[in-house]
Amino acid sequence: MLRFHWFLPTTGDGHDVRSAITTTDAFRPADRPASLAYLTQVGRAAEQAGFEAVLTPVGAGCPDPWIVCAALAQHTERLKLLVAFRTGYALPTLLAQQAQSFQEISGGRLLLNVVTGGDPVEQRAYGDFLDHDARYARTGEFLHVLRRSWAGTPFDHHGEHYQVERGGLARPLDPAPTLYFGGASPAAEQVAARHADVVLMWGEPPHAVAERVAGLRALAGPLGRELRYGLRVHVIARDTAAEAWAVADRLLAGMDPARVEAAQRRFARYDSVGQRRMVDLHAGSTRDLEIHPGLWAGVGLVREGAGTALVGSYAEVAALLGEYADAGVSEFVLSGWPHLEEAYRVGEYVLPRLAPVPSP
Repeated sequence: MLRFHWFLPTTGDGHDVRSAITTTDAFRPADRPASLAYLTQVGRAAEQAGFEAVLTPVGAGCPDPWIVCAALAQHTERLKLLVAFRTGYALPTLLAQQAQSFQEISGGRLLLNVVTGGDPVEQRAYGDFLDHDARYARTGEFLHVLRRSWAGTPFDHHGEHYQVERGGLARPLDPAPTLYFGGASPAAEQVAARHADVVLMWGEPPHAVAERVAGLRALAGPLGRELRYGLRVHVIARDTAAEAWAVADRLLAGMDPARVEAAQRRFARYDSVGQRRMVDLHAGSTRDLEIHPGLWAGVGLVREGAGTALVGSYAEVAALLGEYADAGVSEFVLSGWPHLEEAYRVGEYVLPRLAPVPSP
């Protein structure tokens, strides 16, 4: 079955493209500050519109996602909380305990988005000085220890990054949260093949996504593992394609050239392969931003991470989502500005056009 999730704008919301995780937009006050009251509105809208979960970002410029989602769980009924966390910033044994507590207070609605980190400057500001590949090696060991902790059986572990003696939860974690994982480098894909449940990719053209799915299947298959694949992408859908592209044009017009330049300088320092792939889609230019029919790279001029949007009529956007499903994607984390209204719009006019299909 296809699964659809939404995004929780914890850095604020409005009618323009904002950074999801950094402080660079702090001088641009959000039209709608990310109060618990507003985030509750977005969460309830996503729940009512038929989304299964909301993804909550993690980074220096946004509030702690564990705290935000624990609060939101008390104001929603069925909605799952896809909590992003940085490996290396807490011990896996402690995170196992946090996950168990969250499951108990939420009725088993926790999902986890594993983030290794791609901005060396931000990593060092937190006190993390490992290089790119070493961070992914640590992530792999972290996830190994995390799953052993969830099993509820005492264990010892003596690894490069973690030492555990008689660790683990007192009882098995049930349900254990699904692990969503992102990363496009060879080091990241090795970790994904061994430890992830769902591999999240950013919105490249469908043929590029299909190539990545094929490569990941080739890595996971010999390990006896079958992964699911997800897409993180924005949506601009309207009654007609002309209306949708007019919204994209308005968003582009609202991106001050100085802001674009500053964002591109920041992205250039990242050692994230996925971020580099996003930047390569538009090369920092406002020209030729439709990189595949209905796929617009304008978002990535100012926003880190997911930098593309599906643009078109409701039927066209649904058809493009179907192309990704044909490429092997079974889960979608969608968003749009403002997140409150767009949750209803996408849920009412796009999702019903997509017939469920078996997961790959």
